[in-house]
Amino acid sequence: MKKILDFIGSVNPDIIGLIEVDSGSFRSKKNNQAEAIAWELQHDHVYQSKYHSTSVAQKLPLLNKQGNAILTNQEIISQKFHYFREGVKRLVIELELADFTVFLVHLSLKFRHRHYQLQDLHNMVKRTAKPVIVAGDFNVLWGNRELQLFLAATGLKNANINGQPSHPSRAPRRQLDYIFHSPDITIKDFQIPQVKFSDHTPLVCEFDIAA
Repeated sequence: MKKILDFIGSVNPDIIGLIEVDSGSFRSKKNNQAEAIAWELQHDHVYQSKYHSTSVAQKLPLLNKQGNAILTNQEIISQKFHYFREGVKRLVIELELADFTVFLVHLSLKFRHRHYQLQDLHNMVKRTAKPVIVAGDFNVLWGNRELQLFLAATGLKNANINGQPSHPSRAPRRQLDYIFHSPDITIKDFQIPQVKFSDHTPLVCEFDIAA
């Protein structure tokens, strides 16, 4: 945990998205990792279990402590938790800030489920009045072509314009993790630091909102 905190502190982000963070299993010594990191950084945090209340995963001791979280030092206007209609990994966190809205996702490992989930995500994005950031683990095991229709329909852009790989962290060779943004959000810098705190490397993005 200290190494992760030291790394996050070196980046000094305003917004942090955490995928598959532990909320209190034996792996984290019964501590909610999102809450602990937020406390150290003096950020607010929003956390939710990855699995819907009706999921079998909620009955399994380790899986039911896995969730996703957004941490931020910005004022939170509203928060919503959505669950896709298909797949086991269904959670979408929607966090509205003053000037834009963030969606944090973790898509299914199954191609058919991802296809349906992207349709649902498209609808969520199109209903949002503010500029959006859509980030997370998209699990596009068949490559970027899985995302072409979603990006065309939403008009979102990929912050990773050079196609840098993010997985696996020991020797990254493919893109599974993405940050997409509205056209009126300008990307100033994008990096994938080669650190190994997870099986995925982190994405670091600096951006501006058009006035």
